[in-house]
Amino acid sequence: MRFNIRVYGILINDKKQVLVADEYIRGGLYTKFPGGGLEFGEGTRDCLKRELNEELGIETEIGDHIYTTDYFQMSAFRPDDQIISIYYFARQLEELKVPIREKQFDFDEKQMEIYKNTGETETFRWIDWNKFSEETVTLPIDKLVAKIVKNNY
Repeated sequence: MRFNIRVYGILINDKKQVLVADEYIRGGLYTKFPGGGLEFGEGTRDCLKRELNEELGIETEIGDHIYTTDYFQMSAFRPDDQIISIYYFARQLEELKVPIREKQFDFDEKQMEIYKNTGETETFRWIDWNKFSEETVTLPIDKLVAKIVKNNY
């Protein structure tokens, strides 16, 4: 048994849209918030800045803490891992450097080539605030956070 610590950012733009990642991982399709795994020696805010830079190609400012998992959540990919997820608001300091899609799971040829080589790929899209809800995302902890964000902000 080990802990898998994940850090995610909630980005809301000037148009009141929420950024989500559509991912194809190990044969499954998931809509989630951008972010990823904490590396040894990193703080959680540094992790999120790095992940958002890697995924979106941008510099960000990490804002207020939203939520940290406070219940047992087994990993969907590694049954011996317990997931601990930490969520922050994040503000983009520059324009996104990645293509933004209009439709869910709209992967292009280059992204599908990445999937063939690595077993995973992702794309990003903005969801209008009035269409954003816990049903927008796939993973259980993300659903809880989407509900918190929608009800409180």
